[in-house]
Amino acid sequence: MYLLTIRDGLGTRHIGPYPSPKHASDDLDRVLKSCSDRARWQIHALEMPSKQEAVLHAVAS
Repeated sequence: MYLLTIRDGLGTRHIGPYPSPKHASDDLDRVLKSCSDRARWQIHALEMPSKQEAVLHAVAS
């Protein structure tokens, strides 16, 4: 799953989840219509909590 993050001035909005980065980028034009010209955006991959725990455990060992 993927999440679209829009930073516009002091505000941050999180939109999604999307099944793929392509779906998030396809929706980007619609979302940016409600933002200023200086808005910045990123697409983030969401991870399952079980994967996070495995990575943390491996790093701690």
